[in-house]
Amino acid sequence: MKKLLVLILALSIVVIMYNESFAEKSTFFDSVKFIQYLDENTALEEVRNGNLDVYYYTISSDRLENYQAREGLQVFDSTGGSYSILVNPAESEEFNPFSSKDIRFALNYLIDRKLIVNELMGGYGSPIISYYGPSDPEYLTVIEQLEAFNFKYNPVLAEEIITRVLKERGAVKIDDKWQIDAKPIEIKIFIRSDDTVRKSIGEILASKLQKIGFTIKKDFGDLNKAFVVVYGSNPSDLKWSLYTEGWGRSAFVRYDSVGLGQMYSPWFSTMPGFNDPSYWNYKNDRLDTLTQKIYTGGFESSEKRSQLIQEAVVEGVNESVRIFLASKIDQYVVNEKVKGIVNDFGAGVPSRFTPINAQSSNNEFVIGVKQIYQGAWNPVMGLTDMYSRHIWGIISDPATFKHPFTGETFPIRAEWQVETAGPNEKLTVPQEAIIWNPYFQKWDYVTPDTLATSKVTFDYKFSNWHNGQEMDINDILYSLYFTIEWGTQIDENDRTFDTEFTPRTSQIIQTIIGVNPIDEDTIEVYVDYWHFDEGEIADWAVLWNSMPWEISSAMEKAVMDGKVSFSRSGATSKNVNWLSLIIPTDANLIKEYLQEFKNSNYIPVALKENYQNSQYFQNRYDSSIKWIETNNHAVISNGPFYLKSYSPESRTITVSAFDDDSYPFKIGEWAEFEKAKLPIIKNIEMKNIIQRGEELEIRVEVDNSDSILYFLTNTEGRMISSETLNIDGNRITVTVPSENTKDLGIGANNIKIFAISNSVLKPDFYESSFLVTDVKAELPTSLSTNIEFTENKSEYWIWIIPILFFIGVGVYLKKQYL
Repeated sequence: MKKLLVLILALSIVVIMYNESFAEKSTFFDSVKFIQYLDENTALEEVRNGNLDVYYYTISSDRLENYQAREGLQVFDSTGGSYSILVNPAESEEFNPFSSKDIRFALNYLIDRKLIVNELMGGYGSPIISYYGPSDPEYLTVIEQLEAFNFKYNPVLAEEIITRVLKERGAVKIDDKWQIDAKPIEIKIFIRSDDTVRKSIGEILASKLQKIGFTIKKDFGDLNKAFVVVYGSNPSDLKWSLYTEGWGRSAFVRYDSVGLGQMYSPWFSTMPGFNDPSYWNYKNDRLDTLTQKIYTGGFESSEKRSQLIQEAVVEGVNESVRIFLASKIDQYVVNEKVKGIVNDFGAGVPSRFTPINAQSSNNEFVIGVKQIYQGAWNPVMGLTDMYSRHIWGIISDPATFKHPFTGETFPIRAEWQVETAGPNEKLTVPQEAIIWNPYFQKWDYVTPDTLATSKVTFDYKFSNWHNGQEMDINDILYSLYFTIEWGTQIDENDRTFDTEFTPRTSQIIQTIIGVNPIDEDTIEVYVDYWHFDEGEIADWAVLWNSMPWEISSAMEKAVMDGKVSFSRSGATSKNVNWLSLIIPTDANLIKEYLQEFKNSNYIPVALKENYQNSQYFQNRYDSSIKWIETNNHAVISNGPFYLKSYSPESRTITVSAFDDDSYPFKIGEWAEFEKAKLPIIKNIEMKNIIQRGEELEIRVEVDNSDSILYFLTNTEGRMISSETLNIDGNRITVTVPSENTKDLGIGANNIKIFAISNSVLKPDFYESSFLVTDVKAELPTSLSTNIEFTENKSEYWIWIIPILFFIGVGVYLKKQYL
């Protein structure tokens, strides 16, 4: 539920009424300027020269190869991003080869993932076949299932599968070109031209498919164009067949509940069709059921959760509608004179904490960005791209967030106490608890003897909104109203329905039992939700709002009147604007509704029983109207910075420090996040050739590690042995007994070793092959790798960093569009 509330709240847009009093500062800089630099090489030199403090986009490894290339720079390695191919599986009047599951699956053999990592990415990454890669905490949960696929680059096998299916469908090959019904079989590939890696991936894939005999049509563009051609079109119109996707993260998450739903499942509205009822939609009930259980806590133990994740990953890979290619190790550059960078394990250097904590001798922090505006700014179903999220993260404070190094939930604006009877028992909900009734448009008291699995009591750290008005419990209750109202479809004519928001939120509201406001900044929340980590229960249950209720109400009215849409797909199908509060025309639309509310003494139905006097409502309307008139946008929130200006002409966005006495966090609050002691594998010693059935010893030297985990697989990719071993000191010997090694195959077998820290959830990772023979043999030297001096660039050696944070509609979404 948190996710959902956070959604409307956490996503909400930021704006502030700047108060130039003598308030204590909350940031080191007076302002932060974001400037678009499309060319990474230019941005690199601007950072080196000090015209930029940091560039929020990865720099190619070949530009940072030696000391001279890094002069004047700090270089930070971080993971979290990934590349994928979105495949259009739609049935259509025109023949679509990718409507065949087998042809989609064959793409896994047609794509050379190692080439992508080693050649296109300079070794800075890792081949992946699923949403979870080595940088994700959940990777160890699914590694055995992933190894079982044993995908290897095999274009011959791919062509055999494709040929078989096409012939079964009645296609023929004439002059090396596939035809059906006397028409060429055409594949339309939408290629991101603003990313050199994705451009190369698209070109390579086009070449291989053309070689097989398809007629290829290439379409190039950026994310704005992709929102129209790919994410905004009816899949059955076949305006696209394949799309080279990219993903980023805004936080590091220990227990991912959203990612598999986002990447594989129709209910989350990010699969082809996007739940627009007027479009053809991809369907998979099994994936929906599995991922909804993961999302809503439908498990009784950690083991059951792992089983759900394993089954969902296998089904997602088998379906191959979204095919993952590589996880990234991004290199970010920062000017050498800047201090206080926070390199989040999920978000990397563009963490929300970096601009808040960074320091230099200047009054303004200048950030170069790849794109300045790639999608709408609204807190419901906007802010879906990484570029806007980078800015939004410092304009808006969330109630809770994820620790940048452990991924665990910690409080920012809401302290909590959890009481749970889960997974199998229930708590009694007090009769004074209330819940919004979308059918009768009023707050109801819960019925007697109502039960819930968990209770969370939240104590809020309220402050002033950026427009000067005080946050209060009405903002919290309005967010709950909005979530239930827009998460419930009463009938097919329901005006409070959004094709993307409603399906996601409907999963959340099923778990909301009731709330009990205790005082002006405390509320009890009752939910049917359980997790073995109490922080996750709090994260799910938290109610929050990242924008004033009056802005939410005005947005609602504008959408219900059919003038704009919260979501991209809704805007496309209704032929209206995708609501963006940063754009003057949309901001003025919101102002018009606020003026109408003021003139008519309007009180939203959700707040009619709050016993506030009329002046309270007038003050709210007046402050937001004045804000829009003064700033020419409607982005009002509660974070340490407020949106000062957006200039499309100069491609800049400027935010200014919100130096207000009410703001609860002072300068240097997040300094503890500057450093992390990472686990490191320093040295591996093992034989590079053994006899089958011979005991295998592997000596491992580590730093900052509490345990190691190893996986031993044979020539067929089958798991032979796996074990977690605690470490006392810096050295440990792994012994694989002969009863296990007898199952190794003759030839090259594989070993993977993870070094794990209990305090920093970023394992180090080593992978290598070794030979197995039937008879005793030796090579000239043993395999002894001094990892400490090995560059992090080979296909066997990667840093591991776990998960993303994504807010969709009050929901953490694991990844954002790039």
